[in-house]
Amino acid sequence: MGNKRKPSWIGKGIGIAAIFLYFSMANAQEWPTKPIKWIVPFPPGGAMDVIARALADSSSKSLGQTIFVENKPGAGGNIGAELVARSEADGYTMMITSIGMATNKFLYPKLSYDPIKDFAPVSLIAIVPNVLVTNATQPNVKTVADVIANAKAQPGRITYASAGNGTSIHLAGEVFTSLAKIDMQHIPYKGSGPAVTDLLGGQVNYMFDSITSAKPHILSGKLRPIGLTTIKRSKALPGIPTIAESGLPGYDVTPWFAVFVPANTPKPIIKKLNVALVASMNTLAIKDKFESIGAEPIGSSPEELGVYLNKEIERWGKVISVNQIKAD
Repeated sequence: MGNKRKPSWIGKGIGIAAIFLYFSMANAQEWPTKPIKWIVPFPPGGAMDVIARALADSSSKSLGQTIFVENKPGAGGNIGAELVARSEADGYTMMITSIGMATNKFLYPKLSYDPIKDFAPVSLIAIVPNVLVTNATQPNVKTVADVIANAKAQPGRITYASAGNGTSIHLAGEVFTSLAKIDMQHIPYKGSGPAVTDLLGGQVNYMFDSITSAKPHILSGKLRPIGLTTIKRSKALPGIPTIAESGLPGYDVTPWFAVFVPANTPKPIIKKLNVALVASMNTLAIKDKFESIGAEPIGSSPEELGVYLNKEIERWGKVISVNQIKAD
């Protein structure tokens, strides 16, 4: 029979692939040779923005290139996410994002990107707990049990504000009402700022706000903290119990922040970026900065973030479906 001769295009194809791999590896070894763009898909001033800017400054020093932060807010983070998903997979565009990476595919039927297929995970960065708060002038509401009792006594009349449909603040309320088997009215706002303003003014009863924005009002005595949404207590408010330990066992809503790059970014580049970010999170300056906004550093491998994201997608997909939550 003899050996059959392979078509010439197969040899050429293998040759081209080998050349491409060679140059990809060479570029990865040299990376970075120019500034890196870090997209924050939300407005300046929030916890996500503060975290990105702090880490960008620290990681720039170890990588030897400037990392400049660019805010691209809008559509629940989707505008910035789409920009990164469509960027070159060369390590020069990265994104910090949050729980929206797991929830937006269920909230926006016409999502222009796939959170799994269009991105490569780099590292979990931090968690920033939410805290159930009420106006400090509201009488007889100091514990989770008080909140539940009041809601049961006035079904559908007690309100909680959020920064918008599908945000972690909203989802924290949905999980709370579901576990407590109570009926509370959700009042969505366009951002945390106006929601907190109405909470301070007494127009709404409660809010599961981020520690970052709630803590100053708690320290001033204007807001009363009732319980943390995370499974563990926070160093930022050490005296405040978790909702789980205050009468709702199993309650856990953990707002997280993580870094992603476009899919197909070379693994050596992802590794270098991961090492730089994790090293920055272990510095005293970053730990102090995170603590000032209530953020708790995590740090993870890209593989660990990938597993975590899949679990979050599965969990929140069920919550959003059962509660029929929509972005608009």
